[in-house]
Amino acid sequence: MNMTQRAWLGCVILMALLAGVAASAAEKKAMPKEDVVEVPAIGQGLCVANIFQSNMVLQRDKPLNIWGWAEPGEEVIVVFAGQQVQARAAADRAWQVTLQPMPANRVPQTMTVKGKGTTLALANILVGDVWILGGQSNMEFPISNVDDGELEIVSANFPQIRLLTMPVGKGFASVRSFERLHEWSDWSKRHFRKGDWDICSPETVREFSAIGYIFGRRVHMASGVPIGLIDASIGGTTVETWTPLDVLRKIRGAETQAMLKDWDDRIAAFNPQADLKARVAAYENRMKNLQAKGQPVLADEQRPGDIRPGPVADKNRPGCRYASVIQPLRGLAVAGALFHQGFNNCFNGSAGARMYYQVFGKMIAAWRANFDDPKLPFCIISLCTAGEPQTMENFAVPMYDAGTLIREAHYRTFRDLHDAGDTAIGFASSFDQRKSFYHPQIKIPVGERAAKWALATQYKLLQGRDAQDYWLPPTIQKVECADGTLRLTMSGEVKTRDDSDGKLLGFAIAGEDRRFYPADATWLTDGTKNNRNRVQYDRKTIVLSNRFVPRPIHYRYAWARNPMGNIVNHHGVPLAAQRSDDWILEETPVKIATPKDMPEDAVRRQVANQLRKELEQADLMRRIQEAEATLAELKPALEKAKADGKKNAADAGQGRAGEP
Repeated sequence: MNMTQRAWLGCVILMALLAGVAASAAEKKAMPKEDVVEVPAIGQGLCVANIFQSNMVLQRDKPLNIWGWAEPGEEVIVVFAGQQVQARAAADRAWQVTLQPMPANRVPQTMTVKGKGTTLALANILVGDVWILGGQSNMEFPISNVDDGELEIVSANFPQIRLLTMPVGKGFASVRSFERLHEWSDWSKRHFRKGDWDICSPETVREFSAIGYIFGRRVHMASGVPIGLIDASIGGTTVETWTPLDVLRKIRGAETQAMLKDWDDRIAAFNPQADLKARVAAYENRMKNLQAKGQPVLADEQRPGDIRPGPVADKNRPGCRYASVIQPLRGLAVAGALFHQGFNNCFNGSAGARMYYQVFGKMIAAWRANFDDPKLPFCIISLCTAGEPQTMENFAVPMYDAGTLIREAHYRTFRDLHDAGDTAIGFASSFDQRKSFYHPQIKIPVGERAAKWALATQYKLLQGRDAQDYWLPPTIQKVECADGTLRLTMSGEVKTRDDSDGKLLGFAIAGEDRRFYPADATWLTDGTKNNRNRVQYDRKTIVLSNRFVPRPIHYRYAWARNPMGNIVNHHGVPLAAQRSDDWILEETPVKIATPKDMPEDAVRRQVANQLRKELEQADLMRRIQEAEATLAELKPALEKAKADGKKNAADAGQGRAGEP
């Protein structure tokens, strides 16, 4: 081929590529602003549930349920890894078979599903561990948006890690499958491909859960086992929507029952026609105002004409996300789950946090039941940071935040289960990855922290007498009031995270007046020195004091949405956010009087505003007290220095006078 021919061929190839790009762009542009389904949840004729696809990972060492649909009465034969099992489709077309447990297998295999006249072949299937990633947007947050995410993306060449992101589903109308589709997001104004198993690569990992991917890649690298990751998280969701409705109905907590009644009342009161009428009136008023101002009408601004379903279809309706995302996977064999959620439960104060605590443990049990494993490994990743960091100048005000109560509910639920002997429950704090953003981008250390839990407890790869210390937070085992201090006895020795100057940060103490001050925290010592003349400390006992709290009775640690706190065990696992008091958020330090007939939301806002002002004044007063105390301490030293200076000057003058 001569140079002219090669140039011509190059032009042809380039034109073809450009035409392909243009066609792809046109196709993408033409996609409507709604869900575009490629594979329905249940297909015609012989089909399997869409969780079963080429490129997936099947769970090792557990019985494997495989299910799908066929013609009523049709015999279905499933063949995989030397096993052959069969079933007959019921009147509703449903069929299910169970494969016997099998060990991990890194060699790709094909599953065949045979019916009367159709054979399905699912290729490139691995056998390993499948992990569910649950929660809301901070679990959903993609690796492309986190600190050092691009480095992780270009390194994501792991063909034995497989990724699947669940669609939001059809709410309570969901079936034991899900659609494979391009899902439209009103929030992002774009489509996301959902419901497909992908081989992990730099191209496929970009929009996947950052925490989930980091967890999976570390576990895979350490164990060598194929890993399947199913991202079942949805932004902006609450704990109650991830819990089965029938489970919620059985919870006797007053706050949970009040939450359910509120939803029931809102659903019953919603009038679709009245809603449409109100939206039309708002539209006409908006058009009138634009016209009066001479402003143009936006191209997509249209007169409402659709009938909306109202709260019955709200994504946070109790039980809704469980029904649409978790229940379609009922009976799937998995290795375990991670759960990172809480932000959208931070808006109802103490009552909302009490409801969260009542529900969360029941949610975990329901997920375990859904996956046919009452001892399913389940790692709680506690609520992450948001807002400006707590500082010594702004210490008390950030303590008024319901987010700390949600974080407390995470830790209390973990302790309840762990202390009752649940060896499959895990916990990982994230409050120490501090960013002033409700989607803090420091996700990689959080995923690694969850992986340490799995590698120590499930894979037994972090071993030794201190294996639990790789993930288990240190605990405060005893609290004593002594000589104007609080003494905290820890489960083991602790240190500061940075070890720079040894300051123990993050504790607050209060007396009966409920006013918290930053604690001066030190390790216990009796003054004994070692052979190098250094003071000996008991690093299992922390002593808390503050000159302005003469009789402390309670402590709090890391008690803010973006808190101070640097205490860790010898493997760097942070002490969890916690407290010894049970004081109500809205009554600390004082209870604010409000009119009896004021609506609940208005009461919450008024109390929050007044208490934050109260705490702001408390911070200012404390700083003044500290400054005055410092001046009082320094004044004698200053007077002495002045006196010494005068004496030295006088002595020097006498010396000069006596010179020859």
